[in-house]
Amino acid sequence: MNIMKNNILVLGGKGKTGRKVAERLTKLDQMVRIGSRSETPSFDWQDPLTWSAALKGMDKVYITFQPDLAVPGALEAIEGLTKEAKRCGIKKLVLLSGKGEREAELCEQVVINSGIDYTIVRASWFNQNFSESFFLDPILAGHVALPQAQVKVPYVDTDDIADVAVAALLNEQHNGQIYQLTGPRLLTFEEVIKEIAMATGRDIVFTSISLSAYTKMLEEFGVPADYIWLISYLFSEVLGAEGNDIVTHDIEKVLGRKPKDFSKYVQEVAAMRVWNPVTNVQADKVVS
Repeated sequence: MNIMKNNILVLGGKGKTGRKVAERLTKLDQMVRIGSRSETPSFDWQDPLTWSAALKGMDKVYITFQPDLAVPGALEAIEGLTKEAKRCGIKKLVLLSGKGEREAELCEQVVINSGIDYTIVRASWFNQNFSESFFLDPILAGHVALPQAQVKVPYVDTDDIADVAVAALLNEQHNGQIYQLTGPRLLTFEEVIKEIAMATGRDIVFTSISLSAYTKMLEEFGVPADYIWLISYLFSEVLGAEGNDIVTHDIEKVLGRKPKDFSKYVQEVAAMRVWNPVTNVQADKVVS
């Protein structure tokens, strides 16, 4: 299949989904610019003066907002970026959004009403939250204590999110679409930890706690207040929200294949020994 060459800006191009989107686009011979403070030209969500240079000469943009579209200031940032994108002649926007997040849906509406072609990619919680994010440390410690233990989540893999985002960026048939991405089955936190424990051969204990106890624990560990706010919001407003426990088929619709099962993700990560405490200590020594 012949794919027209595009100039594509990938915001968050070093993050969980962004780096995979950038890698896939590069392999498809697309011209990729990484949107990051460490790149040239730089892109900084906190500094709108950097946006124009990053957008200049680009045709399309993959948008991820850190840490989440739900946080205060995200809506204003998306409004500002969208206006600048239109001024710079951007032809297509693909926005990574959060499934079940009311605030994120307000950001979606900004993109939808921008007058620019768009695709909205609403994703459930990532598999990679357990290997690249806030659940990793307690897994390494062998004791995971979390609220909302009874809630079932259709975790989705960032490989699948990246594949859908790339398809949306490169194919006009996805213009104007809102895709809701989930994995193929529902899992509780306890079921997740059991799968990881079995795959690693480790004894990892799961304990159900209240949200107030969890946030207090984060405070005691010195976690920043804005991060605690976000975690509290996700657990209280998003995780158990109506409709968030529904498995969708949009990945199969877009890609013509089923999404990656959580067990396959666990097998892949376990093989890399990411959840092995000794491996991680040795890695830290090498880095330092």
